[in-house]
Amino acid sequence: MSWAPVTESVTERVADFPARAMAATLSRPEDFTPGTPLPPLWHWFHCLKLYPMTEAGADGHQALGHFLPDLGLPRRMWAGGRFTFYRMPVIGAEVTRTSVVSNVAQKEGRSGPIAFVTVSHRWTDAEGAVIDEEQDVVYRRADAPAGATVPAPKGETLSREMSVGPVDLFRYSALTFNGHRIHYDRDFCALEGYDGLVVHGPLLATLLLDLLRIEGARWPLTFQFRAMAPVTADTPFTLCATLNGNEATLWIRRHDGVQAMSATATLRP
Repeated sequence: MSWAPVTESVTERVADFPARAMAATLSRPEDFTPGTPLPPLWHWFHCLKLYPMTEAGADGHQALGHFLPDLGLPRRMWAGGRFTFYRMPVIGAEVTRTSVVSNVAQKEGRSGPIAFVTVSHRWTDAEGAVIDEEQDVVYRRADAPAGATVPAPKGETLSREMSVGPVDLFRYSALTFNGHRIHYDRDFCALEGYDGLVVHGPLLATLLLDLLRIEGARWPLTFQFRAMAPVTADTPFTLCATLNGNEATLWIRRHDGVQAMSATATLRP
């Protein structure tokens, strides 16, 4: 299949159900009436890319060669992202997500060929730009070994210890129309070298900003994160942050001391 970058655009009116469903998943009694801004990264429940099952790949995602290029490396994961939040989408507003593959970089890593694909998204409403977002997708060969791990920092001033189970993963997959089998198919996880169901990288990033919003009472202006090691279902981990004025450093520490995610944010006063 030949491939060339295409621009996709999806428009949707922001309904309250996805936010209420996410709040219920977090066991949190939050109200989302018309005009209520979405919490940071909850915009991912809207303007979803729908594709027919005839386009689904073996991993459950849309097969490569449609929106994303096929680079001969079948394993792909969301490796990180960067965000500028001009405003938060609000319940009842009509928003549009416009997306395009903005960069493709192929490299030779320590464990063989690897590729990084950047997808750029711009979210707008009737008043103009809402969010600018870049998503990094990493491609690896089918038999690529697990990457090296590093110990997580300590000394956090905000923290929350938690774990997420299979039902949480199911709910988040449903809310984001994510068919990736590593989140629900244990046999597929074993084939890819994981010792359990994998917690979504975007969910972990969302939980880091939830820590800032709930425990820290702060909202982000910019945010960037990088996935460093997998977290599996029912395994404890700690959301961590330190604040220095309007700057925040965030990370996730697994129960075994490994750093699973690193992130930084600039905060609204």
